[in-house]
Amino acid sequence: MEDGKAVWAPHPLDGFQLGSIIDIGVDTLTIEPLNQKNKTFLAPVNQVFSAEEDSKKDVEDNCGLMYLNEATLLNNIRVRYSKDKIYTYVANILIAINPYFDIPKLYSSDSIQKYKGKSLGTLPPHVFAIADKTYRDMKVHKLSQSIIVSGESGAGKTENTKFVLRYLTESYGTSQDIDERIVEANPLLEAFGNAKTVRNNNSSRFGKFVEIHFNEKNAVVGGFVSHYLLEKSRICMQSKEERNYHIFYRLCAGAPEEIRQKFHLISPDNFRYLNRGCTRYFANKESDKQILQNRKSPECLKEGSMKDPLLDDHGDFNRMCVAMKKIGLGDVEKFDLFRVVAGVLHLGNVDFEEAGSTSGGCVLKNKSSQSLDYCAELLGLDSDDLRVSLTTRVMLTTAGGAKGTVIKVPLKVEQANNARDALAKAVYSHLFDHVVKRVNQCFPFVTSSFFIGVLDIAGFEYFEHNSFEQFCINYCNEKLQQFFNERILKEEQELYQKEGLGVNEVHYVDNQDCIDLIEAKLVGILDILDEENRLPQTSDQHFTSAVHQKHKDHFRLTIPRKSKLTVHRNIRDDEGFIIRHFAGAVCYETSKFVEKNNDALHMSLESLVSESKDPFVRKLFEGTNNMKDTKQKAGKLSFISVGNKFKTQLNLLLEKLRSTGSSFIRCVKPNLKMTSHQFEGAQILSQLQCSGMVSVLDLMQGGFPSRAPFHELYNMYKNYMPAKLTRLDPRLFCKALFKALGLNENDYKFGLTKVFFRPGKFAEFDQIMKSDPEHLAVLVKRVNHWLICSRWKKVQWCSLSVIKLKNKMSYRALACIKMQKTVRMWLCKRKHKPRIDGVVKGKSLKQRVNRMIEVVKALKEGKAEMNKQVQDLDSSIDSFINKIKCTIMTRVEIDKEYAGLVRRSEQLLSGLQKKKQEEEEAERLRAIQREMEREQSRREEEERHHKQEEEDRRLKAEMEMKRKQEEVERKKQEEEERRLQAELELQITADREEDALKQTLLEQERRDRELAMRIARSESDLIADEAPMDTGIKREEMAKEMSDYLARSPQVQATKAAAGIKKHDLSKWKYAELRDAINTSCDIELLAACREEFHRRLKVYHAWKSKNKKRNTEAEQRAPKSITDYAEQNPPQLHSRQQEITQNRTQRYFRIPFIRPADQYKDPQNKKKGWWYAHFDGPWIARQMELHPDKAPILLVAGKDDMEMCELSLDETGLTRKRGAEILPRQFEEVWERCGGVTYLRNAIENKQARPTYATAMLQNLLQ
Repeated sequence: MEDGKAVWAPHPLDGFQLGSIIDIGVDTLTIEPLNQKNKTFLAPVNQVFSAEEDSKKDVEDNCGLMYLNEATLLNNIRVRYSKDKIYTYVANILIAINPYFDIPKLYSSDSIQKYKGKSLGTLPPHVFAIADKTYRDMKVHKLSQSIIVSGESGAGKTENTKFVLRYLTESYGTSQDIDERIVEANPLLEAFGNAKTVRNNNSSRFGKFVEIHFNEKNAVVGGFVSHYLLEKSRICMQSKEERNYHIFYRLCAGAPEEIRQKFHLISPDNFRYLNRGCTRYFANKESDKQILQNRKSPECLKEGSMKDPLLDDHGDFNRMCVAMKKIGLGDVEKFDLFRVVAGVLHLGNVDFEEAGSTSGGCVLKNKSSQSLDYCAELLGLDSDDLRVSLTTRVMLTTAGGAKGTVIKVPLKVEQANNARDALAKAVYSHLFDHVVKRVNQCFPFVTSSFFIGVLDIAGFEYFEHNSFEQFCINYCNEKLQQFFNERILKEEQELYQKEGLGVNEVHYVDNQDCIDLIEAKLVGILDILDEENRLPQTSDQHFTSAVHQKHKDHFRLTIPRKSKLTVHRNIRDDEGFIIRHFAGAVCYETSKFVEKNNDALHMSLESLVSESKDPFVRKLFEGTNNMKDTKQKAGKLSFISVGNKFKTQLNLLLEKLRSTGSSFIRCVKPNLKMTSHQFEGAQILSQLQCSGMVSVLDLMQGGFPSRAPFHELYNMYKNYMPAKLTRLDPRLFCKALFKALGLNENDYKFGLTKVFFRPGKFAEFDQIMKSDPEHLAVLVKRVNHWLICSRWKKVQWCSLSVIKLKNKMSYRALACIKMQKTVRMWLCKRKHKPRIDGVVKGKSLKQRVNRMIEVVKALKEGKAEMNKQVQDLDSSIDSFINKIKCTIMTRVEIDKEYAGLVRRSEQLLSGLQKKKQEEEEAERLRAIQREMEREQSRREEEERHHKQEEEDRRLKAEMEMKRKQEEVERKKQEEEERRLQAELELQITADREEDALKQTLLEQERRDRELAMRIARSESDLIADEAPMDTGIKREEMAKEMSDYLARSPQVQATKAAAGIKKHDLSKWKYAELRDAINTSCDIELLAACREEFHRRLKVYHAWKSKNKKRNTEAEQRAPKSITDYAEQNPPQLHSRQQEITQNRTQRYFRIPFIRPADQYKDPQNKKKGWWYAHFDGPWIARQMELHPDKAPILLVAGKDDMEMCELSLDETGLTRKRGAEILPRQFEEVWERCGGVTYLRNAIENKQARPTYATAMLQNLLQ
């Protein structure tokens, strides 16, 4: 089918696989993989896509593919990844695949110089190209720009961000140390804010927005870093395969011996905040030897150091110290930073036990005293004060005695542990804030004209156990995805409509409901969490129950036991919830949600660190009281909302992004094992779908991603043109350039204010304009030639207009003369009309006399006398005519004399008649007899022709009567249907809404399942309830799910309802089996059912083929557009089996005008209109003809030409409703025979290609 052309079909591991269509099912296609012959599987129709002719060919921009769909996008990325080409464009969006190894010379200084000043598309895709495009957009548009780097953890966001910063500072820096400081600040931020996770060895556990500021000369003058949501829980707890922040391990591995002894540092396994995770260092062979054995943990000694090309704890410590020096941090401040980090480590080793007294409190363990002393020493605190603050809590009374009375409340062991961890988080987070603040102080700027911001924030996260940090990160990604949809899809389409380009609209999933679920006032999850924090007795269970209660019917929120993973089903309803994000469903465990949302310390701890003896620590906690919740009542616990703070920061960030131009870099993780040259197609396809790249493909299929206003093009290139051309207005200037260059009109479009380019075409145009001077001279010559030709055409038009005006004036003058002549003639004729009439009458009377003379000559008797009378009459007539000519006579006088002459002539004539009567009578009778015989034969011929016409009119009247009867019956049926529809309208509306909801749920379930599969593969878990399935079973389940989804549509439900009342179930029959049954079956009911199912599957196939046609090609047309339009607007009616059997025995013939789409532009006046003939054998077409002027007839018969014939039934075509469309069988057969149809049908019968129909049976009887 389709000549074995390759298509892309879904595959559970590779995303898509190549195959060919073998059969057409009810709602699926049977696919045979190209690499597995004789093995087929079913695939949903809407998940099968056309493939490129060469599947191993790659393109730099996916918009350059012949077929734009998610399958060809994935294959192009796969082919390029296999060639170590990790960057690919989708229009102006860059897709970056993490290679997990160093590609030689890809980011060298030579590469930076190569991309400097080059338009996007002129060189291979690269992150440097996006950075340079952003800089040039800022320079040309005079508008700040932003680069949004997004992707999952481990996809390479941080590395690409560093390359963007390096490119901008090296290419457009001011050769001062400010450029070096901006680059060197990144390692310092990574040391304090990055950590090893199960998915990424150098994962950023905070978000940052780095701004590079430029002056009016577009040179770098400074920078600024904004940070968001540091993951503070990591300070106290990590999973088994993860580590704490890099700074802890680098300090243990690389600190000099003097610092190590002063800070009491030992191996990582001796610190509580490090030993519950991975305690191994990152090191290469050389650095591993430099780390002393007493600094390594037993785990590191046993298994060795971890290897990563970008990480080395010992070497990175030294590089971090150099970076601190370069950005302006002195030895004292560096020492203070390390001291606080060591203090946090020792604070984690403080442990508690139950007190023996009746107070119910706790005390420090004896072995923890030294750690407490070390911590107090390093943080500048008093040991006793620190011990008391960790084991008790200070409260102020507001009633019942003197207000403001201080009460110390003893803490239990668990509460003391929480207080210790809270202090550690507070100290470290304030230390991180200080590091960011000092980094910003290292590259200050006084004034800034514009900036380029690079956003690097954690991507969408989903683990086996997800907490408050993942909740905030995924909330941020929901907002960024909405911004992407608005900027790339919504605003792009609005611009196309505003400029009048007529590009088709692209639909995308709007995630506003998910954002409202999280951030809405009063009922949003964040506000519910804040309200829980304000209660005297807070509880995570109460918070979770409130969330479920207020959003029990929300589509995006559900309970944990509905998760796809078994581990989540064990979570109680009040211990977590599931949110269906744009990328899939994530289950959040709400334990410690309330605690993590409060960024404030107990009053005793807060007062302790704020009054530290160490000025550095005291400075860290300055101004913390200003951030407390204003709604908090006196006497309650202090509360600073982390979620509300993050929401405010995020909204400010989005406001900043919306005020700037945007560029996007979509980072993709090729596999879960973080190894090189391993491509997991299904996992990558899920990332591409979640990032909105598939919707971008739909938009770019008919879009124009590059654009420039007329005046900007004029300003950009006027310096390359001579003064003569720069005097033109911008629009004419651009039009002259494009005409002179000879650009293809399909590659660009003129809007109202801008020129729009297809992907990559603006770069070609820019390259041509900035080419060598010789080529530019030729271009100028072409522009001059075009202007001269344009002006010469205007001169010709003006000249022709003048000549036309002259000819019009001459024509009108001649017309006036002719009118005058005609009027004069008419006046003269009216004056002399009686005399002229008298002369005419006299001459006619004289002619009669001349005939009388001939008669007289033939007389035998009385010839002389009669001759004399005739001569006298002739003389009187001549005198009468001369008198009229010579004298003025009135009409009365003329008529009087004429009447006398007529009487005399009549008297003579009567005399001659009497004498000639006997001789002429016989001759006259013979002549009359001959005339009557001729008249009789003529009337007989007319009578025969009239009878033939009457017979044709009778047959046509019968057809019209039959059509009207069918119309009356149809109207009665429609009345009955309308009556039923009025009763079922509410139910149908409810069903449609339910279908739409089910469709959304199915799509969400598909994403949830894919997400669960990815979690299962990454966490070594299994999908719920089932053992591992083989690939074939998974494919069958995917096909079944999609079939269930397609089965919800109203059309398919109607079809299935009809099938339910039919005798035969053909849904599992193959396409070839249906065709064989039609050719061989003698069962009338089975034959009718097979023909109906056969044509229904033809409709499914033609719909799929139309959707997957090549770009810029006309759709195939198997019937006139009026027929296909009628079929789309009027769904087929269901008939009873008896009606179908009766209909199968009728033969009907039709003819309507037809013009093919390819000819309508060649002949806009439709002068070459053709005719479309159709013979319907029952409800289905048996023969089809197309007759076009200047073309050979197109003949088609059922069986041989099924793919080219009309697949609609007679009811669906609406031909029976078209007045005058039905013709007589004789008329069809005459045209069929004249066009060679008999021979064509005979050959099809002899080759056994024709399906048995009425026409084949009649021809076979005729031949026998």
